[in-house]
Amino acid sequence: MKKLLPFLFATLPTAAFAAPDDGVTQARLEADIARLVAFGTRHTLSSQDDTKRGIGAARKWAEAEFRKTGAACGGCLEIVLPETVVQGDRVPSPTRLVDVVAIQRGTERPNEVVIVQGHIDSRNSDPLDATGTAPGANDDGSGTALVLEAARVLSKQKYAGTIVYAVLSGEEQGLYGGNLLADYAKQQGWTVKAVLNNDIVGNSRGSDGLVDDAHVRVFSEGPRDDASEKARDAQRSIGGENDSPSRNLSRWLAGLGDSGLAVRQVWRADRMGRGGDHLPFQALGYPAVRFTVAVENYERQHQNVRTEAGRPFGDLPEAMDFPYLAKVTKLNVRALSALAGAPMPPVAKVMAAVQTFTEVNWTSVPGAARYRVWQRRTDAPAWEPKPLAETAETHIRLEGVRGDDWFFGVSAVSADGAESPVASAVPGGAYLPEAAAKP
Repeated sequence: MKKLLPFLFATLPTAAFAAPDDGVTQARLEADIARLVAFGTRHTLSSQDDTKRGIGAARKWAEAEFRKTGAACGGCLEIVLPETVVQGDRVPSPTRLVDVVAIQRGTERPNEVVIVQGHIDSRNSDPLDATGTAPGANDDGSGTALVLEAARVLSKQKYAGTIVYAVLSGEEQGLYGGNLLADYAKQQGWTVKAVLNNDIVGNSRGSDGLVDDAHVRVFSEGPRDDASEKARDAQRSIGGENDSPSRNLSRWLAGLGDSGLAVRQVWRADRMGRGGDHLPFQALGYPAVRFTVAVENYERQHQNVRTEAGRPFGDLPEAMDFPYLAKVTKLNVRALSALAGAPMPPVAKVMAAVQTFTEVNWTSVPGAARYRVWQRRTDAPAWEPKPLAETAETHIRLEGVRGDDWFFGVSAVSADGAESPVASAVPGGAYLPEAAAKP
């Protein structure tokens, strides 16, 4: 058995947060995976009417689980079922597509939204085989079970902002469910603070025998997908290619890791040649990242269940690491709790050209009692361990600080200490879609 060497991170600003993750139950995660596998296949093109097998039965089960959780918290979850009709390369004929979404409204700033999601659809070796067995235990039963468990745990508390729990369809056929929910978020006028996409988060052994149960990878875009050509020109001049909201969300998440599970940041939008349901959100300018296992087992995803030369293939529960899945779930729960309680990051701007001092300005944000100003060298991966300053104002002048040599950012802190991710004071650094940002 091979083991990865520990992955080292620079010290990052850590958010203040409640820690409800003790409520995460490994037994419930295992039971949910078993139930999802029992549907035989959850292929997007499988039966929508069969009560026991196929995508329709699986969706109805997920909806029923959300409704049970909502009943337990006195009706705190609003269930919505966005739907559309899709057709494309992997959807030969028009097909009904439905996402299952539970909304836990914030008590103070209900339009500020944090989304946690996983896709419920599965597939085997042939992406168009809608009838063959496709258990999808890890891909992405693990993400679906994580979302359902996060709802059970976090619905017991109240938060200033809104948490959205989403079970998506159609990922394997072309990210259709992610596109549907991203469009729904835009139609609702939500201010999306973060999207945590969980896809393949339940195994720790790779197909080559490499084992790593101490890390989870978080993928994030560098230059933002929705940047205009004007913004890209500005980035080429003064920087910002490594400072998208998604990238700063990744840095913030790394600060939530602990000795049991550390975040390994991967600074690309997704795995090479592949994609996930966070990408449609990035395309609309929302900060979004993908959680996935530290090492993938390619013989246990997108494969018909079979044995060849004594080697097992197929996405079955027996190839999963449920203690590992519980750790990833706990990390998501901590992140959701912290983000839902924190203010939005401000929109920041820096002025430092041809002068021996630097001025940083930012917008005030609802729920913020004070702000922290951060800096990092232009060649450094992480923000400095301690903020430059903390103030209740929305402007600061840094005497003797030559801005050419630094990047600057600002985080917002609530009265109870909940802190947002850092928003970079560079083109494309705002946590709003570019068209809505007003530095």
